[in-house]
Amino acid sequence: MLRLVLLLSLLTALAARADTPDHGPNLERFPYPFQVHRFSFQSQLQPLEMAYMDVPADPANGPTALLLHGKNFCAATWEETIRALTKAGWRAVAPDQIGFCKSSKPEAYQYGLHQLAANTRTLAGQIRAGKAVLIGHSMGGMLAIRYALMYPDAVAALVLVNPIGLEDWRAEGVRALTFDEWYKREQRTSFDTIKAYQQRTYYAGEWHAEYDRWVSMLAGMYAGEGRDQVARAQARTSDMILNQPIVYELERIRVPTVLMIGERDTTAIARDAAPAEVAEKLGRYAELGAKAAERIPGARLITFPELGHAPQIQDPERFNAALLDALGALRQR
Repeated sequence: MLRLVLLLSLLTALAARADTPDHGPNLERFPYPFQVHRFSFQSQLQPLEMAYMDVPADPANGPTALLLHGKNFCAATWEETIRALTKAGWRAVAPDQIGFCKSSKPEAYQYGLHQLAANTRTLAGQIRAGKAVLIGHSMGGMLAIRYALMYPDAVAALVLVNPIGLEDWRAEGVRALTFDEWYKREQRTSFDTIKAYQQRTYYAGEWHAEYDRWVSMLAGMYAGEGRDQVARAQARTSDMILNQPIVYELERIRVPTVLMIGERDTTAIARDAAPAEVAEKLGRYAELGAKAAERIPGARLITFPELGHAPQIQDPERFNAALLDALGALRQR
């Protein structure tokens, strides 16, 4: 009986993969909207490569905007924001973090927000990004805060788009998960599971056909022989996110900060590992965004009451207009 169950599970996984293009574990076959560059460097005693897009403005009249992606996103998902920024005169740099998307996924790596921040700072120095504005979404918001705390002199301002880590899920009642548990979760990843999660959590039950492109991007990393490599990297980064919240350090931020919050967002890592009464209270971004804005010195809060976790994807025209207005105000301070 056990063998039959395992066989059926395998056939189901193979069928799901058959419908999803194999983009490769490093998205080798998924095209990005702008030229992809490679930054080679040493970290934790091994050679690694960070993929990044560096899109100049024409004419340039603004500083560099450094765009940091979320866990279930990639640099490519900043496409419309990059177009708006460069059209307005900003240089836009969007890296894929180590462990994600087109960048290296080392087998032995101790993931930490401080490590990803250090990697990104090394890249920024290499490409002479100067004193940049950091625009961080989801996990990228956590990373942007860590970067600003570590390198305040290199940050002109912070823009945080639905950052996660604004609550301590462990302290609220989410139990710790082992690497093996995270890995088993990742092994169940498919186009359908990604879409169902994003529709339920990111977009408040709504869905538009253009979102399928980004689901395919993620699912395509799991569709081929590199599936386990991707699953292991994602398991380790999930553990990093759950155990490194930034909620306790918001008062320490010393750079001008803007929060851009889609208030219908309900994202909470490992919500299903908490009792039902706890899970129901997690990921309330209308409350989390307002509380964070009160605690970050001088922060400005911009809300999108009807949008979810990724307002830059859900309503790019409106989001980009608000972003450029906020950046303009920051430059006048």
